[in-house]
Amino acid sequence: MSWRKDDRRAERGYHHGNLKEALLQAALGLIAEKGPAGFTFADAARSAGVSAAAPYRHFRDRDDLLASIAQRGFEQFEVTLAAAWDDGRPDTVTAFMRVGKAYLAFARNEPAFYSAMFESGIPVDANPLLTAAGERAFGVIRAAAERLAALTPPGVTRPPAMMMALHIWSMSHGVASLFGRGDAARRKLPMPPEELLEAGVLIYLRGLGFTTDRRPPPEAEAATRAAEAERPAGPWGKIPK
Repeated sequence: MSWRKDDRRAERGYHHGNLKEALLQAALGLIAEKGPAGFTFADAARSAGVSAAAPYRHFRDRDDLLASIAQRGFEQFEVTLAAAWDDGRPDTVTAFMRVGKAYLAFARNEPAFYSAMFESGIPVDANPLLTAAGERAFGVIRAAAERLAALTPPGVTRPPAMMMALHIWSMSHGVASLFGRGDAARRKLPMPPEELLEAGVLIYLRGLGFTTDRRPPPEAEAATRAAEAERPAGPWGKIPK
């Protein structure tokens, strides 16, 4: 009797288009409570108030459900980073630092999404939509790094812009995962994680010869904006030789 009751409830949710969203929200809550490995497909169904069979109408299995949550997380992550970058306004260095702070803010404010995106063990290429969402989010960091790389002082040898983007991503992710996250796994730190990340990025940039305590000349900013239009399409592009 209880199974038939659950089936009717699931059918009702499916008919009104609510079942998929209910399952996503239920799984997101379970991730926040138990972590991405702490629940089963049946647990998600139970939390959503539907039968154990109902989730198969929208998801192949638990990994498919997690991939959908990670995809949504990366979509929100992209919006957050893009808003922080704001096309490099008012100047490249200031906007670049703002992106790092936005990275930490997302990890702190959306711990369940962050965990699904980076700690669920789901291969990033398991789902084309997930792959595309992740690349678009990284594309914001890459675009910022390319703008910054174009301002390298004359005569200074620097890594390719792609490598710079990966360096900054790694640094941001390390600080966020260790000290900036919004769950119980956060390590204690004697200073705000934003200060730690900013100091690390400044040391990195100064080591490459960048002047980080003033705005770049307006003509340099204009030149980098013009050059940006010629970069390869796609968030990853090609690594310059």
